This record gives sequence, structure tokens and C-alpha cells, in this order.
Amino acid sequence: MIIERNAREFFVCTLVFFLCFSASIQVLVEPVGRWFEAYIRRRNRNLSASFQELEEEESSSEEEDDEEFQLQEHPMLRTLDPKDWKNQDHYAVLGLPHLRYKATQRQIKAAHKAIVLKHHPDKRKAAGEQIFTFCTIEILSDPVKRRAFDSVDPTFDNAVPSKSEGKENFFEVFSPVFERNARWSSKKLVPYLGTAESSFEEVDSFYSFWYNFDSWREFSYLDEEEKEKAECRDERRWIEKQNRASRAQRKKEEMNRIRTLVDSAYGCDPRIKKFKEEEKARKESEKKAKVEAKKKEQEEKERARQAELETARLAKQKEEEEARQAAQLAKKEKEVQKKAIKKERQKLRTTCKNWNYFADNEAESVKMMEEVEKLCDRLELTSLQSLNEILTSGSKEESKAAVEKQVQEVNALLQKEKEAEVQARQAARNAEHASGGGGGGKGWNEDDLQLLIKAVNLFPAGTNARWEVIANYMNLHSTSGLKRTAKDVINKAKNLQKLDPLQKDEINKKAFEKFKKEHTSVPPSIDNALPSERFDGNANPWTTEEQKLLEQALKTYPVSTPERWEKIAAAVPGRTKKDCMKRYKELVEMVKAKKAVQEQVAAKNKK
Repeated sequence: MIIERNAREFFVCTLVFFLCFSASIQVLVEPVGRWFEAYIRRRNRNLSASFQELEEEESSSEEEDDEEFQLQEHPMLRTLDPKDWKNQDHYAVLGLPHLRYKATQRQIKAAHKAIVLKHHPDKRKAAGEQIFTFCTIEILSDPVKRRAFDSVDPTFDNAVPSKSEGKENFFEVFSPVFERNARWSSKKLVPYLGTAESSFEEVDSFYSFWYNFDSWREFSYLDEEEKEKAECRDERRWIEKQNRASRAQRKKEEMNRIRTLVDSAYGCDPRIKKFKEEEKARKESEKKAKVEAKKKEQEEKERARQAELETARLAKQKEEEEARQAAQLAKKEKEVQKKAIKKERQKLRTTCKNWNYFADNEAESVKMMEEVEKLCDRLELTSLQSLNEILTSGSKEESKAAVEKQVQEVNALLQKEKEAEVQARQAARNAEHASGGGGGGKGWNEDDLQLLIKAVNLFPAGTNARWEVIANYMNLHSTSGLKRTAKDVINKAKNLQKLDPLQKDEINKKAFEKFKKEHTSVPPSIDNALPSERFDGNANPWTTEEQKLLEQALKTYPVSTPERWEKIAAAVPGRTKKDCMKRYKELVEMVKAKKAVQEQVAAKNKK
């Protein structure tokens, strides 16, 4: 066995020597035993092997320090009751009030050992002193129970400074408070409050951390009931439920305390105020830069627009100048042509006059003079020049024949124009009769035309559903019995606008004569007539337009509308609130009377 072990060691040494002096080869080595435990510890804590060595050195130095620490014996140690363990300061019992949560397990065990040796029950009994026991070591040696006790450390200061306390000395007041509460953080790297020169990123990181603070502090140590003392499962469940509720409430109060601390610090932190002022100044500068850029852009646009306007003005001015010059040129040409025409006309009149208008007596001479004037009015410059050339070079008979031929052509042209005008007028009248009948071929008499004119004036443009209202008005007041639609009314109104002024005057004249004829005989009793009770002596009866406005206002403002009648009166020009209310009562009475008559007629028909 010894030979085999020596051979194996020689092989290993040879292999190591070979690996050291040969090319490096990466070999995957899996840790086992205590090395595996160290590897798992490093991986869970995200530490390197070198950092672990440092920790081991620190732990060894702590162990060395443990041997040197001094115990501070509790003055009331002998009077402690083991049953009242919840109200005891366990660190003070072991003589470690100066170390407290920073004490290591080795220190706790050493302190417990020293106290037990000093106050062992056998020694106290032999000395005739009172025997006492305590359960502190059971709590502090258990990590879970110790953490529960540390969470409610009686020496911890839970006070939160107010804003008024931290306004003057912010860093001196709040820095120790945050450092004191940092022990409850689940995360180890807790940022510091910093100084007045801290950057925005550092301050933002600090408050982000504390606003999202994750506390490991729990309050199971303060449970009023212990589930181990329960007699049955139901009682144990009830105790657990009560304990969970009380822990959740205390946890909520703790988080509110931390949030109040952070809010108070944030509210009176001079750096936050400085950063806000800087941010405000930055935004104002950006806003000012945007305004200036926008103003500059508008100025550029305005300059471009002015340049375009100037270009357009110059182009327009150039066009106007060209048009003016063209107009002057045309005017000159026209004047030249006019002078030429005037000269040719004068020449024609003089030539005809010299030939005595080619007539033997006075009547023929006057007639020919009129024909010559027609030629002067109708002939163009070229025709006049040609005719004057013939008259100048030809004899009297040739000149007479030329003038008579030209007169015949002009008279024939005038006749054609007159006939075309007559035909056009006849066609317009035929079209008027064809489309003006409206209503599917139904004719319009003088009364209907006057009623249409009256309705158009009564319901001006802007009336709601104007042409339907006009058609209903005509169907209601027309004596012909023909029903008109809105389309018929529109077509006829357009045709009336196209009529000649003479025809309009004729229609108005006939309407006036009819009105005069109907109103020439006035009853003698009219002067002595009394005002109707219906209008209560009002000499200003309601017109159809006012009646329509009143009905529309009654629909627009229902009974539930506040100040209804004031709004209705405002919608009917010229009428007061009292007039509108009286008219409404009259309409209601008329409707009731009409319904009563209809009911009577219906009752008679049933009989």
C-alpha cells in the first residue's frame, strides 16, 4: 500500500511538472468537500476567491478580537425572570450592550460561557446565594430568533426629524438618521446622504433607493400569543392568523415611518431645491430658445412673403403697364379708325348730296337720305371705302345702283336680326309657360302670383325651411285649390326674377287694381267698431311672421326653462313678455274651442 501511494504521488508530481513547463491547457475542475461549500458561498454572494480569502482574514481577525473584548455584567442579572424573556435586553444580559447586533456568534458564545462559569447554579448554591437561570443564549444563538429580537431592538431610535428641524442643518440632522436606519436594508450597499456638492445622479440614486427601500425588519418577537402553547390545531391556526395580522400592521407602520423620513428629507433638501431651480432655468432657456427660433422662423417667412408680394407687385405693375400701353395703342388705333370712318361717312354723305341723293323730287331725296344714314351707321370701314371708290369713279347711274344694292343688303340684315329677336322672345315665353306652370302642369293665375310675391317678402332668406314654409302658406291661402310643392315655388320664383320689368309692373298694377276694387266700399259701422275682446284693445295684431317666431320660441324653450317668457319675448322682436303670454293663452283657447267643435261634430255623426 505504501509503494502504491508513493507511485501515485510521483505520478501526480510528474504530471504537475509537465503541465507547468508545457503549453497551458484549460482543465475543468469540479470542487468537492469543503471547497465545494466555499464555492457555493462565493457564487451565492457573487464573490471571488480572493474576496473570500479577505473575508477569512477578517473572520480570523474578528476571532482574535473576540478574545480581547470586555464583558459588562448586567446590574440586575440576578433578579431576571426566565419567564419574562420578552422584556429583557439579551445583549445586556450577556454583557454585550456595547456591541449588540454587531456581536459575532463567537463573542456571544464566549460571553455566555463566561457568565455561566461565574454564575453557575452549583457555585451560587454552595455560596448560599439565590439561584437564577436565563434563556438569552437560546435566542441569540439562533439566527432566526436573533433577527426577530434585533428587529425590535429596544435601544433603537425610531424618531423621524421634522421638516422644521432639518431646514437649517439638513445634513447634520438627517445624515445620522439615514445611517441608523440603513441597518434594516435587505441590500448591503446602501447609498449615503452625501454632501451639498453631490451630483444630481448621486442624489437621485439616493432617493430612488430609499423610496424603494426593502426592509428586512419583522416583528414576530412581539407576538402576544405563542402557537406552541395551543392545545389544538384550530387554536394554533387562530394564533397564527392573529400574529400575521399584527405583524402586517407593524410592518405597514414601519414602512410609513421610512416613507415619512424620506419625504421629510426630500422636502427640505437644499440640493433638490437647487436642482429644481436649475431644471426650471434650463426649461425656461429652452422655451426662450424655442420662442426665439419660432420668431426667427416667422421673420424669415415674413421676409419671404414680403419678397413674394414685392415680386407679385412688380409683375402686376409690369402687366398693368403693358395693358395700359396696349390700351393706349388700341385707343389710338380706334381713334384713327374712328376718324377714318367719320371721314368715309362724310365723304359718302357729300357724294350722295352732290348727286341730290339720286332722286328727282323732295320725297325720294328724303327717303334716300335716311337710307344713306343707315349705311353710315351699319357699314364697316372697308365697306364704306369700297362704296366711296365706286361713287367717285362711276357715273350717276352706277353710283345709284351701288348705293341701292348696299341699302338692300343692310335692310335684309336688319330684317333678319329683327326676326331672330322675335323668335327668341317667343321661345322665352314658351319656355316660361312650359316651366312656369309648375306643379306638374298646373297654371298660375294672377292671385297665385301675388300670393307668391307676398310669401317671398313675408319669409325672407334665412328662414328655417323657407321654401317649404312658403309652399304651405300658399296652399293655406290660395283660392285656386291647387297644391304647390317647394320645388314648384322655387321654379316660379326664379321665373319671376327673369321677367321683364314691364311684365312685373303689369302684375303689380293688376294686383293694386284688385285691392282697390275690394276695399273701395267700407262698411259705415267700421268707424264705430269696438276693439275685439280677444286682443284686449291691442291695436297691433299679430302678423304671420310673428306668430311663426312665437311658435318656434315655444318649442325652443320648454316649460322647464328658467326665465322662459323673457327668452321667448326676446326671440319675437317688437313683443313684450305680456304680449307673448296673452297670445299663448289665446292660442290655447282657440285649440280647445276647435277640439270641442270637432268632438261635437264627431258626436253628431255617430248619432
